[in-house]
Amino acid sequence: MNFNKLIPEFVVSDIIKSIDFYVRVLGFKIEYRRDESGFAFISFQGSQLMLDEIKKDYSWQTGRLEHPFGRGINFQIEVDDINPLFESLKNNNWPIKVMPEENRYRKGNRLLGCKEFLVMDPDGYLLRFSELLGEKSIR
Repeated sequence: MNFNKLIPEFVVSDIIKSIDFYVRVLGFKIEYRRDESGFAFISFQGSQLMLDEIKKDYSWQTGRLEHPFGRGINFQIEVDDINPLFESLKNNNWPIKVMPEENRYRKGNRLLGCKEFLVMDPDGYLLRFSELLGEKSIR
């Protein structure tokens, strides 16, 4: 396994609940875990995340953690197809923050198309699953 150059590490309140969400509901793979310290390294279609359960003496904490933990940031995760993820979330009665929609984002004289939706994980981290739809020229 190769490690990505940037790997977000989410501080989570309950590692078991987070692993259930990411692995069972979304289909992430556990690459490795350290149960004794409440840690898991997970991946999905080339994206990688670390999950680390809050500890009493957590020295990396920069401030008080209150739900939702992910205020002010969303994590775009590019996937081959958003539909299976969306269906699994619906089947598990997981609330969707923003329903699937097609968006186009300008990059110079091109429009980059994607189909995407947003969902919050158990601790409030905002995940944006995005399926690429191709590019169009701006005329």
